[in-house]
Amino acid sequence: MQNILVCYKWILNEQEIKIDPNTLSLDTSRAKKRISEYDKNAIELAAQIVEAQGGSSIAISYGGADVKQSLKDALARGPERAIWVNDPNSDKADAYVTANALAAAVRQAGDYSMILCADTSADASNQQVPLRLAVLLGIPAITCVIKLDVEGEKVIATRRVGDTTEKISVEGPAVFTVLPEIAQPRFPTVKQVLAAGRKPQLELKVDDLGLESEKLTPKRTLREIKGYTMSRKNIVYKEGTPAEIAAQLVNNLIKEGVI
Repeated sequence: MQNILVCYKWILNEQEIKIDPNTLSLDTSRAKKRISEYDKNAIELAAQIVEAQGGSSIAISYGGADVKQSLKDALARGPERAIWVNDPNSDKADAYVTANALAAAVRQAGDYSMILCADTSADASNQQVPLRLAVLLGIPAITCVIKLDVEGEKVIATRRVGDTTEKISVEGPAVFTVLPEIAQPRFPTVKQVLAAGRKPQLELKVDDLGLESEKLTPKRTLREIKGYTMSRKNIVYKEGTPAEIAAQLVNNLIKEGVI
């Protein structure tokens, strides 16, 4: 029977973030928050495993007070309960601090057979937290997973490695980072949404986790984020036959080193 912890992140909807064309600064004034799309795949996988194997799943998140808004959506997607670490300084946290906070929350979650995380987040995309979490908990980490087969106490993970795949067998708790294609998230039904409001939610204040101040001090400081714009040459080929225009295009691509 599987007891699964699944981590997720409450982030700004990147599709609603605008870039100021003059300063290249990010305008987040109209961007609402949502569960990272990649994390929804991990939550869905946990739900599918529980449906097939039995057991339960717990959603775990770290962030500010606004993370509470995400709990109902997360619980409507399958988990039986949710744990969230409330840290008013989470906007300054790096992967080091996030992993320390999540590890402390995991230790309070009870026994578990696996931890599922997205391979990356839709905002920072640094791919560090799951690996740091595994080290802190002293358990293996299997990354880039595209398929999980649970056979009793053994889990067989199929990983994507470049243009090849490999299979890894592991027994006992492990952290698995999953790629988006592993499970297509379902839309919660009205019944699931209503039931989510009655599921247990545990708030952990970061100050109550027993972590030393050093564990909550970022190792890096984010100084600035700017958007990226691409300058195009906008070369238009008008003269010549279709074959001659195609030849001009190919010659220019060769000169630019594209082909």
